[in-house]
Amino acid sequence: MNPPERIPATPEARVLLRVAARDRKTFELLRKLPDAPLASMCFHAQQAVEKWLKATLVSHGVVFRHTHDLEELSHLLTNQGIPLPLPAKEIGKLTPFAVAFRYDDEEVEPLDCEEAARIVETVRCWAENALE
Repeated sequence: MNPPERIPATPEARVLLRVAARDRKTFELLRKLPDAPLASMCFHAQQAVEKWLKATLVSHGVVFRHTHDLEELSHLLTNQGIPLPLPAKEIGKLTPFAVAFRYDDEEVEPLDCEEAARIVETVRCWAENALE
C-alpha cells in the first residue's frame, strides 16, 4: 500500500500530534509496569491513535463530528481517498477503551498489550509520514 501524499500539518493538527505523542509515551511507560492495568494502557493507546487520525483529517480539511470511534474516523479517511495503514476494523479494536472502561465495569473485547502496541506504532508511523 502506498503511503498517503505528504501534506503540511495545520496548526490544529500540530497540537493533536503533540498530544498524541504524550498519550503514546504514557502508554509506553505503563507497558513497562508488570501490574499496570491493561485497560489503562489501552486507554492511552486509543487516545494516541484517535489524535493521529484526527490530525490527518484536520490537515486534509475533513470536517468530522466529536467522536472517539476509531472505525468511524478511519472510514472518513478512506472516503476521502486517504489509505489507512491497517483495516478500519483492526484500528477500531481500541475504541472501547475510550469510554466504556472508564465509566463502568463493562467488559471490553480482549486485546493484548502487544497487539495494542502494534496498532499504535503502525498508525504513528503512518500519521507522521503523512504530515509534514
